[in-house]
Amino acid sequence: MSSKSFYFSQRAKRTHEHPISYLMAEAVANPDLISLAAGLVDYQTLPSEEILELSKEIFSGGQRSAKNPLQYGVTPGLRELREILLDHMASSDGMTPAELSASVENMIITTGSQQLLFILTDLLVDPGDIVIAAWPSYFVYTGALETLGAEVYGVKIDQDGMIPESLRETLEQIKAEGKLSKVKILYVVDYHQNPTGITLSEQRRPELLEIVKEYSTEHKILLIEDSAYRELTYEGEPPSSIKKFDTNNEYVALVQTFSKTFSPGIKIGYGLLPDELSEPAMLQKGNHDFGSSNFGQTFIYEAFRRGLYKPHVELLKKRYTEKRDVLLNSLEEHFGDIEGVTWTHPSGGLYVWLTFPTHIDTHFEAALFQEAKKAGVIYVPGGFCYAQDRRQEIPMYEARLSYGAVEDEKIVEGVRRLSQAFQSVNKG
Repeated sequence: MSSKSFYFSQRAKRTHEHPISYLMAEAVANPDLISLAAGLVDYQTLPSEEILELSKEIFSGGQRSAKNPLQYGVTPGLRELREILLDHMASSDGMTPAELSASVENMIITTGSQQLLFILTDLLVDPGDIVIAAWPSYFVYTGALETLGAEVYGVKIDQDGMIPESLRETLEQIKAEGKLSKVKILYVVDYHQNPTGITLSEQRRPELLEIVKEYSTEHKILLIEDSAYRELTYEGEPPSSIKKFDTNNEYVALVQTFSKTFSPGIKIGYGLLPDELSEPAMLQKGNHDFGSSNFGQTFIYEAFRRGLYKPHVELLKKRYTEKRDVLLNSLEEHFGDIEGVTWTHPSGGLYVWLTFPTHIDTHFEAALFQEAKKAGVIYVPGGFCYAQDRRQEIPMYEARLSYGAVEDEKIVEGVRRLSQAFQSVNKG
């Protein structure tokens, strides 16, 4: 065997294993383990019947049109699907595409929303540039930021989402450091945020956009609005998108996905991009894969055209409401009378954010996680949801719980086991 080894790029050296990989491996290795960790979707509501029905209709007859889904597509995505999605995005805010100064040329179909997040960041961010995100935030994206060499500044959140005053203070600090020119992106998960379940309030949405405009002094700062969970709103109407207030289509990239609302296996994401970024994003997409799966796009298009998509979303909302309530009720039963233990009460999405007393460490190596794993339940340690921000110390006493793929009785049992582990550690 040769003593030589490959020389890895700096980007490869900055790429580390995601904690969710470890958590999924633990669940596979121990089938009796209850995972409140992985943000998977509900197995029972995956649209197998709809897909079967669509398959028969799409592939019947043997005509050329029946074979199109099996052929290559075009880089931006199926034009007819992009037209539907443009109307879908605009109408969700009670607007027309014209009122958003948007056309089908601003729409892009990607292989899940994660690919679009990566493309947009790769377009704008050089190593050492700054991306501002919520504190905590979606850890898969912050992992991509680490790979790309970005410096992350975390902005505090409360029950109404990212705090505008905290964003302004952060930008002022960056400005005082002489680094405002390095700020390229503000990243916001604004509906039922992964990991906390918190939704950005209606009032704060235009405020965040105005702050972005104000500090775009040398170049535009892109506001990436990750709305993956918007359609999974279970109580009342979701607030307007931030994109609604970007009426000249200049500053906001609105990113969504069908992984949560239809099927992650189809792996289709989509976005409405500012004019200036539309063509560069298409070119970068071409370098990735020359276009996302024509097969998957056809199923999404037909699900919309035949009226199957919206009823499926309603089914999901009903089911996830039940599962969320099971989790919240179980937390109240087992932790409700314990001082210092609190949790969020999301109006949608798949996550609840659990906060323990500050002396309880939730990390992998800590006693609580090890006791919980022995008891047969795992969670995502909250510390993984904070990007490395040199200005702030990462809290180590929080946890993300997901109810997406767990059956009701296992949610109840999982919380009971977690309570048992907590009681054991807290006594010690």
